Amino acid sequence: MTTYLVTGGAGFIGSHIVHRLVSRREAQEERGETPDTIRVLDDFSTGFERNISPYLAAFEIELFDGSLTDPEIVRQAVDGAEVIFHEAALASVPLSVEHPMRVHDACVTGTVQLLDAARQAGVRRVVYAASSSAYGNTEVCPTPESVLPAPISPYGASKLAAELYLQAFAETYGLETVRLRYFNVFGPRQDPKSPYSAVIPLFISAMLRGEAPNIFGDGRQSRDFTYVENVVDANILASEAPAENVSGRVFNIANGKSSDLLTLISTLNEILGTQITPNHLPPRVGDILESRADISAARKFLGYEPRMDLAEGLRRTVEFYRQG
Repeated sequence: MTTYLVTGGAGFIGSHIVHRLVSRREAQEERGETPDTIRVLDDFSTGFERNISPYLAAFEIELFDGSLTDPEIVRQAVDGAEVIFHEAALASVPLSVEHPMRVHDACVTGTVQLLDAARQAGVRRVVYAASSSAYGNTEVCPTPESVLPAPISPYGASKLAAELYLQAFAETYGLETVRLRYFNVFGPRQDPKSPYSAVIPLFISAMLRGEAPNIFGDGRQSRDFTYVENVVDANILASEAPAENVSGRVFNIANGKSSDLLTLISTLNEILGTQITPNHLPPRVGDILESRADISAARKFLGYEPRMDLAEGLRRTVEFYRQG
């Protein structure tokens, strides 16, 4: 039996990790084994209770309602945990440009608070949701983890700063830490209603209404879009891999293929049966031009392999939004 804590567990990626852990717990119960304990720490600033409400109603998870910047709630949530999936963040480049201190507090101060509580509580491993935004506009594509980070937004800088704290806690205190640099994650439950929402939910929600989505720039900027279930796979693998292979290390988590935004619109038109042309607006500050990951290290040390490609992931995501 393992006690897991998922920070940001009511959010987009965190709730998918919770769902996977609950499925594993139910399988343990069917086999007559002592089931895992699953905890969620979330202040619902960007997450939604509806994402985890079935598990709360069935008493399958424990909820700690509070912020990572609250030392007492963090201490309570961490006490007795063995593995932490640290997904909580304000994950938006535009938001970080407008409110850099707010994003710093959530991504950096909150992370240090969590790590300090974790090492005092004897937590074995922390798996961290890092970001490909740390690389900035690198000329090396596909990008390996050895490329020197050069973030161009406050969000990228805050995620990289938090990464360095995880590395430092591994070296200083022996706390096992694994950093997963996500590349443009998408899928069901991603919020399309915020002005800071990611591109795929914004595109899908607009096109389902028959409206033209907005592209900032010429649309030739490319991204390594990664379906959320691939990211969940990576987190589970990172939590179970031998410490000598992963602790203190960083891994790219992506499809290893890139697609530009014009191609993304074309694929969505095929799925939706539409012929919608996007609006083009001026480029945004902090936006990266090209992003594609080298995932060979994750394959070698985690056994990671993306199971869902972009087209199938988009079909599943469109179906989710169609169902409301």
